[in-house]
Amino acid sequence: MKKVIKQAFVATLPVMAGYIVLGFGFGIILRASGFGILLAVAMSTFIYAGSMQYVAIDLLTGGASLITTALTTLMVNARHLFYGVSMLEKYKGVGKRKGYLIFGLTDETYSLVCSDTIGLEGKELKDYYLLVTLLDHSYWIFGSALGAIAGSLISFNTTGIDFALTALFITVFVEQWLSTKKHFSALIGVGASVLCLLIFGKDSFLIPTMLVIALLLCLYKEKKKEKEGKQND
Repeated sequence: MKKVIKQAFVATLPVMAGYIVLGFGFGIILRASGFGILLAVAMSTFIYAGSMQYVAIDLLTGGASLITTALTTLMVNARHLFYGVSMLEKYKGVGKRKGYLIFGLTDETYSLVCSDTIGLEGKELKDYYLLVTLLDHSYWIFGSALGAIAGSLISFNTTGIDFALTALFITVFVEQWLSTKKHFSALIGVGASVLCLLIFGKDSFLIPTMLVIALLLCLYKEKKKEKEGKQND
């Protein structure tokens, strides 16, 4: 068990660095918006949705309707549907861990559990999945609590802090672009975002963008399957 704990901790160190900083920013902004420390901890514990938690602050302060909130949450987190499908085999037979593993499947956790797990198999591998998920979750909660506490003790201008999440997405996008030869998916994302921004405006473009991206990627996937099928024939 010590070996599994050590391996999971070492693997999640990069995530810890990012989550504490991002969680800190979330906690500060939430506190600056007039909400307490307990809400920051509760949201990070029970919602645990990263970018959606940042969006939720604007929804809470802007008086958004339940329908708008539900649709926004669905579209922002729709990518997890694809993650979940790819994890069906990997999480098969994990027992009581499954519920929490599904809940705690973030982008970074997905990346870690799909990477090489040298020397682990059987129960050790299942424990590794659980520990990686639990550690990443705890980093986010700690960062959020720390930010909310800092926001209540220190008075300063919070303008620009919410850009931390945008900066993270830009970094991930650039890294993905540099690490792959095919950029069709990335171009779909950028093109659909710009088009919907011009058509619907900055306050209403998110949901249409996600729908367009999902539709185009599904069409691309089907076309790719047909092409591969013809090649096999």
